[in-house]
Parts: sequence; structure tokens; C-alpha cells
Amino acid sequence: MKSLPNILTSLRLVLALFMFLALAAAAGAVPGLSNHLTMDVQFALQRWAVYAFVIAAVTDFFDGWLARKMDAETIWGAILDPIGDKVLVCGAVLGLMSLGAQPMVLLPAGLILFREFTVSALREVGASKGVKLPVTLLAKWKTTLQLTALAMELVVAAWGAFNLPTEPAIQNPAIIAAHTLFWIATLVTLITGAQYWEQTRKALRG
Repeated sequence: MKSLPNILTSLRLVLALFMFLALAAAAGAVPGLSNHLTMDVQFALQRWAVYAFVIAAVTDFFDGWLARKMDAETIWGAILDPIGDKVLVCGAVLGLMSLGAQPMVLLPAGLILFREFTVSALREVGASKGVKLPVTLLAKWKTTLQLTALAMELVVAAWGAFNLPTEPAIQNPAIIAAHTLFWIATLVTLITGAQYWEQTRKALRG
């Protein structure tokens, strides 16, 4: 049972890959396959991609909690967990863009990708110098905001796949809510990135 947290983290990686491939196929980005997909199949791929993302996001809230509760924290789990988070977030951002995300989404999406790759590089450089960057409370909230906002953006982008009402009175508020939360998540993402940058700079200078 102590391997359950690592199993959940590994499942998150698998679901993230499936989600991205499903969205890419639905968007016509898979050579030799996408051109032969019917609209129903494309919609089905979009729905399953969103389901996969939601399930993967839920595992992110449980694997760490289970590891602490079961006293099953391992080095492998500590390595896999942040990788799983970044693969899920980056895969969702790229999948969202492949669906033809609205212009309001492109800038925050790019900023999130920039921050994630930058912090990964900082961690790698810091680790080579013996510097550790502990996860802050704000960074944990950042992940929650990212996953919630991305789930909303994916639903908005795949609106037709879920056969949701297209009346402006219903669809427009959903779009505004998704975009607003996505921008808030991006702002928090940039703040945490700046914090990690400053921590690394001070540690390396010290």
C-alpha cells in the first residue's frame, strides 16, 4: 500500500500524455490520423482529454497527502511529483493552444510555460550547487489555481464537445470566468517564479 502515492503520481504522467495526444489528434495535429476523424470522434477525444485532465489534477491533491499520512515519502516520489505537475500543466497549455485558444489565453499561457521552464532550470542549477528550493505555500496555491483555471479553459475550448448551451447569457459568463481565473493563476505563477529566482540568487551568492 505504501507504493500507492507513487502509483498515483505515475498515473498523472500517463493521463497527462493521453490528454495531450487526444487534444492534438482532435485538433488535426497527428499526421495520417486526424484527417480521417469524424466530428463525433473529435468531440469524443476532447471530452476524454478533459476527463483525463480532471482525474490527473485530482491525483495531485492526493498523492502527497497519502505519502505523508502513510509515512511513504520516498526520493522517487519527491522527484516524480514536481515532474508530474509540470508535465500536466504544460501539456494542458499546449493542448489548449492546439484547440485554437482565444487570443486572451495566448499571453498567459506563454508566461506560464516560460515560468515553469525557468524554475525547472533554476532547480537544476541550484541542485548542482547544493542549493535546495523548498516548495512555498504560495507555490502550492499556484498549482491549485493553475489546474482549476486550465480545467475551466479546456471546458470552454471544448464547449461544443460537451453539447453545452451556446446562448451568450450562459457561454459568455463562463468564458469570462475562465479567462479571469487563468490570468489570476498566471499572476501568482509569475510571483512564485520571481520568489524562486530571488531565493536561488541569494543562495548562490551566499
